[in-house]
Amino acid sequence: MMLLRKILFPFSVLYGLITSIRNFLFDKGLLKSYSFDLPVIAVGNLSVGGTGKTPLIEYLIRFLSPDYKIATLSRGYKRKSEGFVLADKNSDAAILGDEPFQFYKKFPNINVAVDANRKNGIEQLLQITQPEIILLDDAYQHRKVKAGLYILLTAYGDLYANDLILPAGNLRESRNGADRARIIVVTKCPPNLSAKEQHDIQRRLKIDLDQKLCFTTITYDIFVFSEESQLSVSEIKDVDKLLLAGIAKPEPFFAYLQSKDDTIMTFPDHHHFTEKDIAEIKNKAQNRKIITTEKDFVRLKGKLPDNQLFYLPIKSSFISGGDDFDKTILNYVGKSSRNR
Repeated sequence: MMLLRKILFPFSVLYGLITSIRNFLFDKGLLKSYSFDLPVIAVGNLSVGGTGKTPLIEYLIRFLSPDYKIATLSRGYKRKSEGFVLADKNSDAAILGDEPFQFYKKFPNINVAVDANRKNGIEQLLQITQPEIILLDDAYQHRKVKAGLYILLTAYGDLYANDLILPAGNLRESRNGADRARIIVVTKCPPNLSAKEQHDIQRRLKIDLDQKLCFTTITYDIFVFSEESQLSVSEIKDVDKLLLAGIAKPEPFFAYLQSKDDTIMTFPDHHHFTEKDIAEIKNKAQNRKIITTEKDFVRLKGKLPDNQLFYLPIKSSFISGGDDFDKTILNYVGKSSRNR
Protein backbone atom coordinates (compact mmCIF):
# COMPACT_ATOMS: atom_id res chain seq x y z
CA MET A 1 0.00 0.00 0.00
CA MET A 2 2.80 2.43 0.87
CA LEU A 3 4.54 1.63 -2.44
CA LEU A 4 1.31 2.29 -4.34
CA ARG A 5 0.88 5.63 -2.56
CA LYS A 6 4.41 6.64 -3.51
CA ILE A 7 3.73 5.75 -7.15
CA LEU A 8 0.49 7.73 -7.17
CA PHE A 9 1.80 10.71 -5.21
CA PRO A 10 2.82 12.78 -8.30
CA PHE A 11 -0.73 12.49 -9.61
CA SER A 12 -2.01 13.69 -6.22
CA VAL A 13 0.23 16.75 -6.48
CA LEU A 14 -1.25 17.51 -9.90
CA TYR A 15 -4.83 16.92 -8.75
CA GLY A 16 -4.22 19.07 -5.67
CA LEU A 17 -2.84 21.87 -7.82
CA ILE A 18 -5.91 21.80 -10.07
CA THR A 19 -8.36 21.89 -7.16
CA SER A 20 -6.37 24.61 -5.39
CA ILE A 21 -6.43 26.81 -8.50
CA ARG A 22 -10.17 26.21 -8.83
CA ASN A 23 -10.76 27.19 -5.19
CA PHE A 24 -8.54 30.27 -5.57
CA LEU A 25 -10.56 31.43 -8.59
CA PHE A 26 -13.83 31.03 -6.67
CA ASP A 27 -12.40 32.72 -3.55
CA LYS A 28 -11.27 35.73 -5.60
CA GLY A 29 -14.54 35.96 -7.54
CA LEU A 30 -12.91 35.10 -10.86
CA LEU A 31 -15.27 32.14 -11.07
CA LYS A 32 -18.87 33.02 -10.23
CA SER A 33 -20.52 31.77 -7.04
CA TYR A 34 -24.25 32.35 -6.58
CA SER A 35 -25.79 33.32 -3.24
CA PHE A 36 -29.47 33.15 -2.36
CA ASP A 37 -31.70 35.26 -0.15
CA LEU A 38 -32.50 32.56 2.41
CA PRO A 39 -30.50 30.34 4.79
CA VAL A 40 -28.55 27.71 2.83
CA ILE A 41 -26.62 25.13 4.89
CA ALA A 42 -24.15 22.84 3.11
CA VAL A 43 -23.09 19.54 4.69
CA GLY A 44 -20.13 17.67 3.23
CA ASN A 45 -16.63 16.32 3.63
CA LEU A 46 -13.16 16.62 2.17
CA SER A 47 -12.79 12.89 1.57
CA VAL A 48 -14.59 10.30 -0.51
CA GLY A 49 -16.43 7.59 1.39
CA GLY A 50 -18.87 7.57 4.27
CA THR A 51 -18.50 10.20 6.98
CA GLY A 52 -22.07 10.15 8.30
CA LYS A 53 -23.66 12.94 6.24
CA THR A 54 -27.11 11.33 6.14
CA PRO A 55 -27.57 11.08 9.95
CA LEU A 56 -26.43 14.69 10.34
CA ILE A 57 -28.84 15.94 7.66
CA GLU A 58 -31.58 14.06 9.47
CA TYR A 59 -30.51 15.70 12.76
CA LEU A 60 -30.86 19.12 11.12
CA ILE A 61 -34.27 18.20 9.71
CA ARG A 62 -35.52 17.13 13.15
CA PHE A 63 -34.00 20.21 14.77
CA LEU A 64 -35.30 22.82 12.31
CA SER A 65 -38.51 21.47 10.76
CA PRO A 66 -40.80 22.20 13.74
CA ASP A 67 -40.22 25.94 13.20
CA TYR A 68 -39.21 26.30 9.54
CA LYS A 69 -40.24 25.07 6.12
CA ILE A 70 -37.32 22.84 5.12
CA ALA A 71 -36.14 21.55 1.75
CA THR A 72 -33.22 19.22 1.10
CA LEU A 73 -31.30 19.28 -2.16
CA SER A 74 -28.98 16.44 -3.15
CA ARG A 75 -27.20 15.37 -6.31
CA GLY A 76 -29.04 12.04 -6.21
CA TYR A 77 -25.99 9.82 -6.57
CA LYS A 78 -26.49 6.87 -8.97
CA ARG A 79 -30.13 7.76 -9.67
CA LYS A 80 -31.59 6.81 -13.03
CA SER A 81 -33.31 10.14 -13.61
CA GLU A 82 -31.74 13.37 -14.89
CA GLY A 83 -32.06 17.07 -14.11
CA PHE A 84 -34.26 18.51 -11.37
CA VAL A 85 -36.69 16.14 -9.65
CA LEU A 86 -38.97 17.05 -6.76
CA ALA A 87 -39.97 13.99 -4.74
CA ASP A 88 -43.61 12.94 -4.84
CA LYS A 89 -45.72 9.82 -4.30
CA ASN A 90 -44.43 8.32 -7.55
CA SER A 91 -40.77 8.64 -6.56
CA ASP A 92 -38.52 5.77 -5.56
CA ALA A 93 -34.83 5.19 -4.86
CA ALA A 94 -34.08 4.72 -8.56
CA ILE A 95 -35.52 8.16 -9.36
CA LEU A 96 -34.12 10.07 -6.39
CA GLY A 97 -31.14 8.08 -5.14
CA ASP A 98 -31.20 6.19 -1.88
CA GLU A 99 -30.49 8.98 0.65
CA PRO A 100 -32.98 11.52 -0.79
CA PHE A 101 -35.65 8.82 -0.99
CA GLN A 102 -34.91 7.97 2.63
CA PHE A 103 -35.44 11.65 3.58
CA TYR A 104 -38.71 11.69 1.65
CA LYS A 105 -40.08 8.57 3.33
CA LYS A 106 -39.02 9.56 6.86
CA PHE A 107 -39.95 13.25 6.78
CA PRO A 108 -43.21 13.81 4.86
CA ASN A 109 -43.41 17.40 6.16
CA ILE A 110 -40.39 18.60 4.14
CA ASN A 111 -39.63 18.97 0.44
CA VAL A 112 -36.94 16.73 -1.05
CA ALA A 113 -35.32 17.47 -4.40
CA VAL A 114 -32.36 16.28 -6.45
CA ASP A 115 -30.32 18.10 -9.07
CA ALA A 116 -26.63 17.82 -9.95
CA ASN A 117 -26.79 21.54 -10.78
CA ARG A 118 -27.35 22.92 -7.29
CA LYS A 119 -27.94 26.47 -8.55
CA ASN A 120 -30.76 25.30 -10.79
CA GLY A 121 -32.08 23.07 -8.01
CA ILE A 122 -32.30 25.96 -5.56
CA GLU A 123 -33.97 28.19 -8.16
CA GLN A 124 -36.55 25.48 -8.87
CA LEU A 125 -37.25 24.96 -5.17
CA LEU A 126 -37.70 28.68 -4.60
CA GLN A 127 -40.15 28.85 -7.49
CA ILE A 128 -42.13 25.69 -6.69
CA THR A 129 -42.10 25.18 -2.90
CA GLN A 130 -40.76 28.46 -1.41
CA PRO A 131 -38.76 26.89 1.44
CA GLU A 132 -37.45 28.94 4.37
CA ILE A 133 -34.22 26.89 4.71
CA ILE A 134 -32.39 24.69 2.19
CA LEU A 135 -30.08 21.89 3.32
CA LEU A 136 -27.48 20.97 0.68
CA ASP A 137 -26.40 17.36 0.99
CA ASP A 138 -22.81 16.51 -0.05
CA ALA A 139 -22.18 19.94 -1.58
CA TYR A 140 -18.95 21.03 0.11
CA GLN A 141 -17.02 21.13 -3.19
CA HIS A 142 -19.93 22.57 -5.21
CA ARG A 143 -18.50 26.10 -5.32
CA LYS A 144 -20.95 27.47 -7.91
CA VAL A 145 -23.38 27.89 -5.02
CA LYS A 146 -22.14 29.83 -2.01
CA ALA A 147 -23.86 28.48 1.07
CA GLY A 148 -24.31 30.74 4.05
CA LEU A 149 -22.98 28.10 6.44
CA TYR A 150 -20.74 25.10 5.79
CA ILE A 151 -20.62 22.03 8.02
CA LEU A 152 -17.60 19.79 7.40
CA LEU A 153 -17.61 16.17 8.54
CA THR A 154 -14.57 13.99 9.15
CA ALA A 155 -14.71 10.45 10.50
CA TYR A 156 -12.90 9.66 13.76
CA GLY A 157 -11.01 6.75 12.21
CA ASP A 158 -10.15 8.64 9.01
CA LEU A 159 -9.39 12.28 9.87
CA TYR A 160 -8.65 14.52 6.90
CA ALA A 161 -5.51 15.69 8.72
CA ASN A 162 -4.06 12.19 8.28
CA ASP A 163 -4.98 11.81 4.61
CA LEU A 164 -3.58 12.63 1.17
CA ILE A 165 -5.25 14.02 -1.94
CA LEU A 166 -6.62 11.61 -4.55
CA PRO A 167 -5.45 9.24 -5.97
CA ALA A 168 -2.74 8.52 -3.36
CA GLY A 169 -5.27 9.23 -0.62
CA ASN A 170 -8.98 9.94 -0.30
CA LEU A 171 -9.15 13.75 -0.18
CA ARG A 172 -11.14 15.54 -2.87
CA GLU A 173 -9.20 18.74 -2.22
CA SER A 174 -6.46 20.10 0.02
CA ARG A 175 -6.89 20.09 3.79
CA ASN A 176 -7.02 23.89 3.49
CA GLY A 177 -10.58 23.41 2.23
CA ALA A 178 -11.55 23.00 5.89
CA ASP A 179 -11.15 26.77 6.25
CA ARG A 180 -14.57 27.27 4.57
CA ALA A 181 -16.36 25.44 7.40
CA ARG A 182 -18.09 27.27 10.22
CA ILE A 183 -18.60 23.95 12.02
CA ILE A 184 -16.38 20.86 11.89
CA VAL A 185 -17.90 17.62 13.17
CA VAL A 186 -15.82 14.56 13.99
CA THR A 187 -18.24 11.70 13.36
CA LYS A 188 -18.39 8.01 14.26
CA CYS A 189 -16.47 8.52 17.50
CA PRO A 190 -16.37 5.95 20.30
CA PRO A 191 -19.13 6.87 22.77
CA ASN A 192 -16.57 7.16 25.60
CA LEU A 193 -14.16 9.46 23.73
CA SER A 194 -12.10 11.25 26.39
CA ALA A 195 -11.64 15.00 26.73
CA LYS A 196 -7.89 14.48 26.28
CA GLU A 197 -8.38 12.74 22.93
CA GLN A 198 -10.86 15.41 21.82
CA HIS A 199 -8.23 18.06 22.58
CA ASP A 200 -5.60 16.08 20.65
CA ILE A 201 -7.92 15.86 17.61
CA GLN A 202 -8.61 19.59 17.84
CA ARG A 203 -4.86 20.24 17.73
CA ARG A 204 -4.33 17.87 14.79
CA LEU A 205 -7.15 19.46 12.78
CA LYS A 206 -5.80 22.97 13.50
CA ILE A 207 -9.21 24.43 14.30
CA ASP A 208 -9.45 28.22 13.92
CA LEU A 209 -10.83 30.38 16.71
CA ASP A 210 -13.95 31.22 14.70
CA GLN A 211 -14.75 27.56 13.99
CA LYS A 212 -16.81 25.27 16.18
CA LEU A 213 -15.60 21.70 16.75
CA CYS A 214 -18.11 18.98 17.69
CA PHE A 215 -17.88 15.25 18.28
CA THR A 216 -20.65 12.79 17.46
CA THR A 217 -21.22 9.07 17.63
CA ILE A 218 -23.57 6.78 15.76
CA THR A 219 -26.49 5.63 17.89
CA TYR A 220 -28.28 2.49 16.74
CA ASP A 221 -31.97 1.96 17.41
CA ILE A 222 -33.08 -0.75 19.84
CA PHE A 223 -35.58 -2.01 17.24
CA VAL A 224 -35.38 -3.23 13.66
CA PHE A 225 -38.34 -2.43 11.40
CA SER A 226 -40.12 -3.97 8.43
CA GLU A 227 -43.07 -2.65 6.46
CA GLU A 228 -45.30 -4.75 8.67
CA SER A 229 -43.77 -4.94 12.14
CA GLN A 230 -40.84 -4.29 14.44
CA LEU A 231 -38.57 -6.52 16.52
CA SER A 232 -36.27 -5.63 19.38
CA VAL A 233 -32.56 -5.93 18.72
CA SER A 234 -32.18 -8.04 21.84
CA GLU A 235 -34.80 -10.41 20.43
CA ILE A 236 -33.23 -10.67 16.97
CA LYS A 237 -29.54 -10.58 17.87
CA ASP A 238 -29.16 -14.23 18.83
CA VAL A 239 -31.45 -15.48 16.06
CA ASP A 240 -29.84 -17.06 12.98
CA LYS A 241 -30.28 -14.43 10.25
CA LEU A 242 -28.76 -12.76 7.18
CA LEU A 243 -27.10 -9.37 7.61
CA LEU A 244 -26.73 -7.30 4.44
CA ALA A 245 -25.08 -3.93 3.82
CA GLY A 246 -24.28 -1.90 0.72
CA ILE A 247 -22.73 1.12 2.46
CA ALA A 248 -19.23 2.45 3.03
CA LYS A 249 -17.58 0.99 6.15
CA PRO A 250 -20.40 -1.33 7.32
CA GLU A 251 -18.36 -3.03 10.09
CA PRO A 252 -20.10 -1.26 13.05
CA PHE A 253 -23.51 -2.22 11.64
CA PHE A 254 -22.50 -5.88 11.51
CA ALA A 255 -20.88 -5.77 14.95
CA TYR A 256 -24.04 -4.35 16.54
CA LEU A 257 -26.29 -7.16 15.25
CA GLN A 258 -24.09 -10.16 14.49
CA SER A 259 -24.19 -13.54 16.19
CA LYS A 260 -21.93 -16.48 15.39
CA ASP A 261 -24.28 -18.30 12.98
CA ASP A 262 -25.29 -15.28 10.88
CA THR A 263 -24.65 -15.01 7.16
CA ILE A 264 -22.98 -11.76 6.10
CA MET A 265 -23.40 -10.19 2.66
CA THR A 266 -21.65 -6.98 1.59
CA PHE A 267 -22.15 -4.88 -1.53
CA PRO A 268 -20.53 -1.64 -2.77
CA ASP A 269 -21.83 1.69 -1.48
CA HIS A 270 -25.02 2.84 -3.28
CA HIS A 271 -25.25 -0.55 -4.99
CA HIS A 272 -28.17 -1.13 -7.38
CA PHE A 273 -29.43 -4.62 -6.64
CA THR A 274 -29.87 -6.71 -9.78
CA GLU A 275 -32.19 -9.66 -10.26
CA LYS A 276 -29.14 -11.90 -9.84
CA ASP A 277 -28.32 -10.19 -6.53
CA ILE A 278 -31.88 -10.65 -5.29
CA ALA A 279 -31.88 -14.32 -6.24
CA GLU A 280 -28.60 -14.83 -4.38
CA ILE A 281 -29.92 -13.03 -1.29
CA LYS A 282 -33.08 -15.15 -1.26
CA ASN A 283 -31.05 -18.32 -1.72
CA LYS A 284 -28.72 -17.49 1.17
CA ALA A 285 -31.48 -16.22 3.44
CA GLN A 286 -33.91 -19.10 2.87
CA ASN A 287 -36.69 -18.37 5.40
CA ARG A 288 -34.50 -16.39 7.80
CA LYS A 289 -34.87 -12.72 8.64
CA ILE A 290 -32.85 -10.30 6.49
CA ILE A 291 -31.58 -7.28 8.39
CA THR A 292 -30.14 -4.40 6.39
CA THR A 293 -29.30 -0.71 6.73
CA GLU A 294 -31.93 1.97 6.28
CA LYS A 295 -30.22 3.17 3.08
CA ASP A 296 -30.26 -0.33 1.59
CA PHE A 297 -33.83 -0.96 2.70
CA VAL A 298 -35.21 1.74 0.38
CA ARG A 299 -33.56 -0.06 -2.58
CA LEU A 300 -34.54 -3.57 -1.50
CA LYS A 301 -38.15 -2.90 -0.47
CA GLY A 302 -40.54 -4.65 -2.83
CA LYS A 303 -37.82 -6.98 -4.10
CA LEU A 304 -37.72 -9.19 -1.01
CA PRO A 305 -40.63 -10.49 1.12
CA ASP A 306 -41.96 -7.86 3.54
CA ASN A 307 -42.09 -10.35 6.39
CA GLN A 308 -38.38 -11.13 5.99
CA LEU A 309 -36.81 -7.75 5.28
CA PHE A 310 -36.00 -5.45 8.23
CA TYR A 311 -33.79 -2.36 8.64
CA LEU A 312 -31.90 -0.82 11.54
CA PRO A 313 -32.28 2.98 11.93
CA ILE A 314 -29.34 5.07 13.11
CA LYS A 315 -29.00 8.58 14.52
CA SER A 316 -26.16 11.02 15.02
CA SER A 317 -25.73 11.85 18.74
CA PHE A 318 -23.42 14.50 20.16
CA ILE A 319 -20.67 13.55 22.59
CA SER A 320 -19.59 17.17 22.98
CA GLY A 321 -20.25 20.49 21.28
CA GLY A 322 -23.94 19.82 20.73
CA ASP A 323 -25.10 23.04 22.40
CA ASP A 324 -22.62 25.09 20.36
CA PHE A 325 -23.78 23.31 17.21
CA ASP A 326 -27.44 24.11 17.86
CA LYS A 327 -26.73 27.73 18.81
CA THR A 328 -24.58 28.31 15.71
CA ILE A 329 -27.30 26.91 13.46
CA LEU A 330 -30.08 28.95 15.11
CA ASN A 331 -28.02 32.16 15.12
CA TYR A 332 -27.27 31.78 11.42
CA VAL A 333 -30.85 30.90 10.49
CA GLY A 334 -32.28 33.69 12.61
CA LYS A 335 -29.87 36.33 11.29
CA SER A 336 -30.34 35.23 7.67
CA SER A 337 -34.12 35.16 8.03
CA ARG A 338 -34.19 38.68 9.52
CA ASN A 339 -32.11 39.99 6.64
CA ARG A 340 -34.46 38.69 3.96
